[in-house]
Amino acid sequence: MTTSRLLSVLFLFVWALPLQAPGEPIEDTPFIQEYHEAYPLASEKENDVRRLAVDPKGRVWAATRDGVRVLDEGKWTTPNGAGTGLSLAVYCDSKGAIWAGTWDGLYTFTDNGAAKIKEINEPISAICEVKDGITAVGPEGLWTNTSGAWKKEETKWPRSVNDVAFDSTTGLWIATGLGLYNKSDKGEHLYYKQPDELVSGAVRGVAIANDGRTWAGSLGGLTVISNGARSAGYGPAEGLPNYDVHCVALGPDGRVWAGTALGVARFDESTKQWSLRHSRRWLLDDDVRDIAFAADGTAWIATKAGVSAIKRKTMTLEEKAAYFLDVQHKRHVRAPWIVERCKLRTPGDLSTFAPEDDDNDGSYTAFYMIQELYRYAVTKDPEAKEHAKKAFDLIDFLQTVTGTKGFIARTVVPSDWDMMHDGNEVVTPERRAESRVNDPRWKPVEQRWRPSADGKWYWKGDTSSDEIIGHFNGFYVYYTFMDDEAEKERVRSLTRRIMDYIIEGGYNLNDTDGTHTHWAVWAPEKLLGDPDWRAERGINSLEMLTFLKTSYFITGDKKYQEHYEKLIKEYGYAENARHAKTYHPSERTHIDDELLSFAYPAILSCENDPELLAIYRESFDWWYKGLSKDENPYFNFLYGAYGGKEFHADQGVAFLRDASLDLIDWRIDNSAREDINLVRAPEIEPMQTDRMLPASERAVMRWDKNPWMAANGSGGDNEQSGTYWLMPYWFGRYHGYISAPEK
Repeated sequence: MTTSRLLSVLFLFVWALPLQAPGEPIEDTPFIQEYHEAYPLASEKENDVRRLAVDPKGRVWAATRDGVRVLDEGKWTTPNGAGTGLSLAVYCDSKGAIWAGTWDGLYTFTDNGAAKIKEINEPISAICEVKDGITAVGPEGLWTNTSGAWKKEETKWPRSVNDVAFDSTTGLWIATGLGLYNKSDKGEHLYYKQPDELVSGAVRGVAIANDGRTWAGSLGGLTVISNGARSAGYGPAEGLPNYDVHCVALGPDGRVWAGTALGVARFDESTKQWSLRHSRRWLLDDDVRDIAFAADGTAWIATKAGVSAIKRKTMTLEEKAAYFLDVQHKRHVRAPWIVERCKLRTPGDLSTFAPEDDDNDGSYTAFYMIQELYRYAVTKDPEAKEHAKKAFDLIDFLQTVTGTKGFIARTVVPSDWDMMHDGNEVVTPERRAESRVNDPRWKPVEQRWRPSADGKWYWKGDTSSDEIIGHFNGFYVYYTFMDDEAEKERVRSLTRRIMDYIIEGGYNLNDTDGTHTHWAVWAPEKLLGDPDWRAERGINSLEMLTFLKTSYFITGDKKYQEHYEKLIKEYGYAENARHAKTYHPSERTHIDDELLSFAYPAILSCENDPELLAIYRESFDWWYKGLSKDENPYFNFLYGAYGGKEFHADQGVAFLRDASLDLIDWRIDNSAREDINLVRAPEIEPMQTDRMLPASERAVMRWDKNPWMAANGSGGDNEQSGTYWLMPYWFGRYHGYISAPEK
């Protein structure tokens, strides 16, 4: 064995062990995973839902602008005899009977259909069960059924009745637009005085907790009444995400659910924590009118655009990983094995999915390849190994399809495609001039898509530095984990071809026109001599050192080590890399965070010079300093695995549990929330939140995006591949931060 090959084996042995003992792994115990199912109705008027009730058979009853509807086994129908026109309220009593308040009175429903209560011919807007039977309330009075007869009581309260609730101890509570009226054996009282009695007089909803406290939801927030007096109030200052409360309900898990103009806010009194379910990920519309719970804990939610169900199931992280992997291979692998997001021809409709090209198809397929390599290292599942090989086949093809010695394409598409992004174009002199003024480094590329020699493919040029560092990270992990000498030889060959091509290009990636691409520039004369490349000096220096060190590790060819040492000694590339991450406000991006995460594993594992290693570790610490509050599972696990002193494995696991099962890129706008402030940090643009919101309350995103963004997402026109979740999960499993679940 040659000295170089021996060094490679030693590097492999060192890298294959976690660089820091993780301590006790976090147990993969079962947790509650929430998910959304949408149940829109047939027409716009029907989708204007006012109230909901769930009967003992699990059927969901809806009071809509077009009458009463019932959802049974996933299908909406109109009950016989339900009448027509506006329905304002619906209620299920303790015997399972359904009552509906409409514009013209009160109806009751059995399996045989509806029957109208002949004594009531006035609008009924709220219904509840009382000690003596059923109470129905509207602007013209209150009717109670006692001993089979209906008795009317004239109003002593404001007639704008929104909701009603009853408790055997505290009596009847009527929510009105001008206060909360209480009638009990102790007397009658209209709670209206602010702030002594109510957060606001415009009371829209009322609910009574098991401990007898009354929760009133109003314009302005929530009021809690105990023993006849206000005991607490909750508005934006106390964490309520939106002041405009439309309804309130007590969940079976003990949390308070408030339907607002910005979705469903939930309050856990035991932890004093609020959570928010909003956006099309969780609701058909954020304008929430009512909440009703089924026996299994499902929350049925009435909105102005139909009915949503927030359901629950118990999962482990390993089961969640299996779910995402299934999604990945159902909709996110396109020929010839590119794994990335897919487009949805109809926003939100997964049945309309179709393949789509992306500038970063190559590097994100490499990310998927790494995901499967870690899965193989943990499980020895031959399927994971085969997936990794297919991904490497694709990356190798991205190079050979160009017909060059070492240039690698961004992506490829079949030659019969005609809807690619960034199509070929003619750049006018005026456009050329304007682009150069805005970006002096801009390079016009009129033919981005080029045909393959066999005519079967179009491949995309102008490949970026992002692609190259993504691929080299993939080469490093592939060579380390692939226990197949033939595959190791393939990655040696591809690494050598690309690295030699970059060296021959003067440490740049030259396109087929003989000049470097827009972004793939690592040459000393550019990084050190051209002021327009100053911002990339640190990160691009570290990237080039990583390319060379990785190439030496994989091939054992000393020439790569010689180039590596030359750039360090003659041009100070290691010193440039000491603070590779820039925090200048105008230059700070999360794209750099991800690219640097691709660079550190190889450079920290393969370098054995103490002085250089100290520089790289300082660079690593400097990088993590700026993102330690991002609650990013991959970055947290990566930092711990490669020697970070303090990192947040618990935050990483919390993210993995909380992340939504829905990978659709819904637009999620948190800028209207009143429990946060909008700031210009950690980046200048765009507006960001002053605290990190949970994963379930943010848009799904890859790790090159800013997680602090107040608003993000595309409106549901594409679905992410799930690699963003699967990669950190299997990385965390391999490095001992997450245990396997008990069988």
